Amino acid sequence: MSLLPRHRRTITLAALAGVLMAPLAALPAQAAPDADTATINLMNINDFHGRINTSDNKGVPTGTVNFAGTVESIRAGFAPDQSILLSAGDNIGASEFASATQKDQPTIDVLNTLGLSASALGNHEFDLGLDDLKNRVINGGNNAAWDYLGANVYKKGTTEPAFDEFKIIEADGMRVAVIGAVTEETPTLVTPAGINTLEFGDPVDAVNRVVTKLKAENKADVFVAEYHEGASAGTPDGASLDQEIAAGGVFAKIVTQTDPAVAAIFTGHTHKEYAWMAPVPGKAGSLRPIVQTGSYGERIGQVVLSVNRATGAVENADAKNVARVTTPTAELIATYPRVATVNQIVTEAVAKANEIGSQVVATAAAPITRAFNGPVGDDRSAESSLGSLVANSLLASLSTPERGAAEIGIVNPGGMRTDIAAGNVTYAQANGVLPFVNNLYTTTLTGAQVKKVLEEQWQRDGAGNVPSRPYLQLSLSDNVHYTFDATRPEGDRITTISVAGAPIDPARGYRVGTFGFLITGGDNFREFNNGVGTRDSGLVDRDAWIDYLRAQGTLTPSFARTGVQAQGLPTEAIEAGKSFTVKLGSLDRTSTGSPVSTTVVASLGTTALGTSPVTGTGGDVTVALPADTAEGVHTVTLTSLESKTMVQFPVTVTAAAVVVPSPEPTDPGTTLPSVTPVDPSAVPVVAAPGTGLANTGAQVSAVLPIAALVLLLAGAGVFVASRRKRALAAATAESTESSVND
Repeated sequence: MSLLPRHRRTITLAALAGVLMAPLAALPAQAAPDADTATINLMNINDFHGRINTSDNKGVPTGTVNFAGTVESIRAGFAPDQSILLSAGDNIGASEFASATQKDQPTIDVLNTLGLSASALGNHEFDLGLDDLKNRVINGGNNAAWDYLGANVYKKGTTEPAFDEFKIIEADGMRVAVIGAVTEETPTLVTPAGINTLEFGDPVDAVNRVVTKLKAENKADVFVAEYHEGASAGTPDGASLDQEIAAGGVFAKIVTQTDPAVAAIFTGHTHKEYAWMAPVPGKAGSLRPIVQTGSYGERIGQVVLSVNRATGAVENADAKNVARVTTPTAELIATYPRVATVNQIVTEAVAKANEIGSQVVATAAAPITRAFNGPVGDDRSAESSLGSLVANSLLASLSTPERGAAEIGIVNPGGMRTDIAAGNVTYAQANGVLPFVNNLYTTTLTGAQVKKVLEEQWQRDGAGNVPSRPYLQLSLSDNVHYTFDATRPEGDRITTISVAGAPIDPARGYRVGTFGFLITGGDNFREFNNGVGTRDSGLVDRDAWIDYLRAQGTLTPSFARTGVQAQGLPTEAIEAGKSFTVKLGSLDRTSTGSPVSTTVVASLGTTALGTSPVTGTGGDVTVALPADTAEGVHTVTLTSLESKTMVQFPVTVTAAAVVVPSPEPTDPGTTLPSVTPVDPSAVPVVAAPGTGLANTGAQVSAVLPIAALVLLLAGAGVFVASRRKRALAAATAESTESSVND
């Protein structure tokens, strides 16, 4: 394969690093040069996702300036030409407000300032499409000054690389080849139309192919792999390297099949933290580092290689993740010139974001708030109008096939951090509702698993204990309704669920859209971990949320609850014409402006059955089934006229019993007129519903006495006197015998 022009580029770091050197008195002692052994200090980030901010944690600075200070403090411990700053991708995309509102230009400027040399492509680099990445972000090296590497990204229908595959960087006199690859799942993580001229291949196979070529051409002394792909769990999760290898998949292949010539492996994408020493395939007793930093620049991955200058052999490798320093920002700015420049970039970006934040994205017709418990807001144990709006936005944003085909939206109460006031809603205000920049995911849960997720609202932590918040109320998209009975045993409190007006099928899979926080079992909703077909949509909550608000234009709060306590729901068949009573809990939310329910309308399908009075705490609702209700399973809906809350549940109806009237005794003194017997064969006979009897003369003998009597009474208008009964019976018997013999 022919090399692209930029593949051949070799850079020397000494000049670049020396330009902005801090005063030596302020810096740590540097490693002394060695005539026989080269020292290569590899610093790595992954999944930075545009974290441009001035944040702090209880007064301790944790913002972008401290991220930059961490890089510079590590660099200061080495000679100017020994350090290389690299990335495993997702430097941009799914970014914080100050970066995202400016298409990540502040992030590009910060990484340029820090001297990022090369980066694997990440899937989020393609968020705005290939054209944006090539022509704006990279722009021939005139914008992002580092090389974006994608050894497994090809022009569609070919094996021709669409990006640089590697970069040669000189460090301490050694040629270091950095090879990058992105997750093969990229087409499922971004909008397909933006990358429809590309194909994505196996990342390990691609890295190995490039290593083989570079070795054959003697292009490099040391090889480093940058994969935008990683382990599913890390050290803080209690995972070990052996467990992750045993789990199989692409990470296992990275560890066990990446060419043994690769001295260090950096990974990303999964936002996990680990610094493991992994066996080198085919080299018994040899180990090499495999590192991921977590995400968001919270740590810098550091691998220090000691390389024999004569043979190019790696004689020693140390790997660790270095936590972001908490040194006061003023001190970092004064010590490191690069940090001072980063501070200026961040300050200007935040100011610009504040201007953008004043833009109006929607108008709220009334306040849309979280739940209140009396005067206290943010009641996480109750449904809210804001929760419904966010859940509906998840459903709308993730409903298309390319975004995951969601059928249900689910939101955790702690994910919403502020309310929406009536009037204009600005970009910044909308961003304040969902400030965490969570990626949006879909997963498939069976109906039974959806029930289990709702059961987990009654909380248990991982050890089985009830936490400080014993109940957390999930918000659901408004196409979902359920009933519960809190007096039932734990794990069996959800009594009915309906989706889009139909009872949920326990065995059927439903695509559920939610935040990355919940999809990984956050807030003790562990059943999400058992979902299948879990997909990252490539969207972040803020962007999808604001796009949804813009599309809505005018926002109106919903006061309809999705979950209602209901006792006495029918568990056995009900006869048509009969009634039953259901005891309902509150039908009202506690968000600002929520009305108090006073009347509930019962309906069977589209037929209104009547009303019942209720109060703010609920009440008894009687449902009277019409006598002509068809046999089978029907949906009963109880609707609050005020809050519009709907309670839906199935009821099985059986046919009303047929009642045969008995003749009533008459006054013996009444004289009846004489009656002429009627030919029974002239009287039509109708079978009772459901009996299957046909209207034939051959079957008349069993019912003709009754029919004749009814006809006689209708014609005469009076009751038959007892003294005429024997004569009438004889006449009837004679007519019946004649009819049967016809």
